[in-house]
This record gives sequence, structure tokens and C-alpha cells, in this order.
Amino acid sequence: MGRGGSRRRSGRVWLCVAAAALALAGVLALTLRLTVGRRRSEADFQATFTGRCEQFSGGSRRHDCPKIWSAFEQAYVGRQPCNVSMEAYDALIAAAPAEAQCNSMIFWSKTMDMVHALTEKRDCYMSVEETLLGFVLNGLRWCGKRSSSETFTTGCPEWFECVNNPVRSFWSRVSADFAEQACGDVTVMLNGSIATPFSPERSTCANESLKDLEKELHPDIKYSCQEVPESKVRTCISDTNVTCEYCLLRSQITVHDADSTL
Repeated sequence: MGRGGSRRRSGRVWLCVAAAALALAGVLALTLRLTVGRRRSEADFQATFTGRCEQFSGGSRRHDCPKIWSAFEQAYVGRQPCNVSMEAYDALIAAAPAEAQCNSMIFWSKTMDMVHALTEKRDCYMSVEETLLGFVLNGLRWCGKRSSSETFTTGCPEWFECVNNPVRSFWSRVSADFAEQACGDVTVMLNGSIATPFSPERSTCANESLKDLEKELHPDIKYSCQEVPESKVRTCISDTNVTCEYCLLRSQITVHDADSTL
């Protein structure tokens, strides 16, 4: 009895050891899978960055894409993802500054889809997304982690989660550089259909904040505001025979719903 009981206990011990070994193997496999998946994600992100950079740099435009990638990484790699300031991207901006196109630069607020549809069809308008850095990073998410040399594309802060997150700081910095390069006639497209800051009870161009802006402008900067119906802008998007001058009149623009009038 004693010896038989010992064998049974020994069998149970071996079963427990085997189960523990299988569990450990499962943990190792899971860890390996996560590590490989994360590295593949990082490699995919870098490949997308480099591929877009090379695509943008075709023809007569040549850029040192590996150098630009290195400057980009310096901004966020190894940093806590809510502690990446606009200034962290200064080296990146220096490596790939915006190339100004006088009389064609367009800025937007709450009208992103419409502006992008317009610039896709019209060479006479250029938004920040048509610059090298804007083109390369449009629609992408990224961040780093403290004490890590990797680039992460998941688990990163959302846009409004913290002010100094890598994506938000990048777009603030590249937009500032785009604005600094502005020259000639500049267009700004705003959404005049939203209640804030505009009032549906009066002309958008009569908004007090726009009048305050005009007071702050340098005397040499001429300012005008035109209220343009959404239907007119959509005509410019769909009908390339319509002239650019007809589309937005090269001034600050506020776009209203299709049934609005100029």
C-alpha cells in the first residue's frame, strides 16, 4: 500500500510538473508573439514613413529620407507619451522644412474633408498635408515609451487625452512652420455652419472675433471675408473646368450649408 501510494503521488507530481511546464511554455509563447508583433508593427510604420517619403521625393524633389526618419524618432522615442512638446520636433522641421508655394497656401478649421477634396483636385491650393511631413504622417499614430527604443502604434494617447502627445504636438509644430512659410495671398476655410464660434442669426463675416483679428493684423496685410455656399465649393471639387479664382476668391472663406448664399 505504501509503495503503491508513493507511485500514485509521484504520478501526480509529474502531472503537476508537466502542467506547470505547459503553462510556462504558453506564457513564453505569448510573450514571444507580442514581442514579434510589436516589432513587426514598428517595422511596418517605418516602412510606411520611408515609402511615403520616397514617393513624395520623386522627380526633381530629393530628400534624405533616412535622415528625416532619424530626426523624427528623436522627438518621441524613449519619452513618456504625454510629455512630447512641439519643440521636440524642431530637428525634424529643420531636416524637412515646408516648401512655400506663394498664393496657393490654404488653412482650415472644421473643414478638413472638404479642403482635402479640393486640394486633391486642384493644384492651385496647397494645405499642410501636401507638404513632405504632412504627406508622410497624415492619418498615422505613433508614440514612444519611457526607457524604450521602440516606436509604438497602439496604446498611444488620443488627441484630447493630453496636450503634449506625440501626434498632436507634431501637427501643431508642422502647422506653425507651414504658417511661417506663408506668402502672397493666403486662404483660410472655416466652417460657418457650426454654432460656435459663429452665430446662425447673423452673417459669419460679421463675427466679433474676426473683427478683433483684423485689428491685430499688420497694416500691410489686407484681409477680407467671403461667405461661400458649400454647393459652390463642391462644384469646384467636381468640375475642374471652373477656375480657382471662382472657387474661393483667394481670401478668408467661411463655408455654409448648400442652401446658403454668398
